[in-house]
Amino acid sequence: MSKIFSIAEGLENLGALRTGGQGSVYKARRGEVISAVKILPTPIHSESEDDKNYRDFQNEVSKLKKVNEDPNPHVVKILSSGISESGSLPFIEMEFIEGPDLADLIEAPNDKTFTINESIKVASQLSNALSHCHKVHVKHGDIKSNNIKLNIRTGNYMLLDFGLSIMSDEQRRTSLRHAGAIEFMAPEQNDGEMLLESDVYSFGIILFELLAGSVPFPLNNKSETSRNAVMISHMEKAVPDLLTIRNVNLPSNWEDGRKISEMEVPSWLLGVIAKCLEKRPEDRFRNGMILHEVIANSISSKDIFAYTPALFALPDNVSSDLAPPFGNVTLPKEPSSTHALEPDNPKLKDNARLSDKFSGRKPVILGAIILVILLALFAGYSSLKTPAIDSSDSLALNAENQRLLDSIADAENQRIADSVANAEQLNDNNSQVSEVPRARGKGNGKSKGKGKKKK
Repeated sequence: MSKIFSIAEGLENLGALRTGGQGSVYKARRGEVISAVKILPTPIHSESEDDKNYRDFQNEVSKLKKVNEDPNPHVVKILSSGISESGSLPFIEMEFIEGPDLADLIEAPNDKTFTINESIKVASQLSNALSHCHKVHVKHGDIKSNNIKLNIRTGNYMLLDFGLSIMSDEQRRTSLRHAGAIEFMAPEQNDGEMLLESDVYSFGIILFELLAGSVPFPLNNKSETSRNAVMISHMEKAVPDLLTIRNVNLPSNWEDGRKISEMEVPSWLLGVIAKCLEKRPEDRFRNGMILHEVIANSISSKDIFAYTPALFALPDNVSSDLAPPFGNVTLPKEPSSTHALEPDNPKLKDNARLSDKFSGRKPVILGAIILVILLALFAGYSSLKTPAIDSSDSLALNAENQRLLDSIADAENQRIADSVANAEQLNDNNSQVSEVPRARGKGNGKSKGKGKKKK
């Protein structure tokens, strides 16, 4: 492949890998090392502190170098940076990752959707990469399916291309508005604003795309009208139902049993995606650290996110330093769980909600709290219903109670006396009845005796 231009001394250009409005990526070689070089489109005319573009570039590169101070298996390594010999364009040199990107993996002849297990693997490893970057305050700003690669040598998914990170605010604003991958951009990025929460939003789009087989708001063409329509959808439209789209896009050659199984997307994963895709940044996970902790604990069955409708409280096993940004946000509605190919079946949804709601320890704690509240309310209600009694009324009431007790005692004594009298009367009657047969027996014998004597 012919060289296009010389990048820098000692850095051989092996040809373009990808080009676009946000810069171009070239395959390069430095000695025996193969690398990927991202060249930005805005030239820097003077490598001097007097040049604002150069100062901005140096500042952002210094931040970016912090990412590699502690290497991460899911983040591409930054090898060097500089200004190209041809065109005076800023560049960053990164390790070259051999393997397909996510965009390749969901295009024909591959299946349009990822399996649940592979989607969870991507969620875990990509959130790990975001956590690693956000810890050193580096915002990626351009997370999309062709910036995430499967490293065929390690089997890891890796986050690539930090080119947008090293642009100035104005460069970034212009680039995103005219050339950004708008299907993956958070609403606030349309105004050139880039936050940690913006990366979280793009993460949610990635997971939605892998499970559904399509991004929530696809770009029909590259016209300005289509881009504006997608931009407005991100800002105003509700995210479509992921499961409905997944049901349509599951591979037709899968057996029915596998399709049913692959519609059993865990409710915690659906909930994480829903929260990432909130319109307002403050309603999402505040950074990659919180996002990764939620996912890691959910995968390890610690059930950090029970996703019951009314709770969404910060679980006990989340470190306390994460509490304020997570606890103060408005959390999403309960995500729909799926247990069949009919995601709109209300009975299945109700059963799934009950299953999710009563999993773990939270329902027990909630039940105890509700019981205590009900007892307290009952006690308060009883005290309100009982009228106040002054001392004179109290004496009168006590006297009346005593007369009532005396009457009951008299009635009981009379009942006992009547029972005794009735018993005695019954005994007397029994005695009289028993004497009559004995008198008759004696008379018959005497009569018989006198008769015999006369003879």
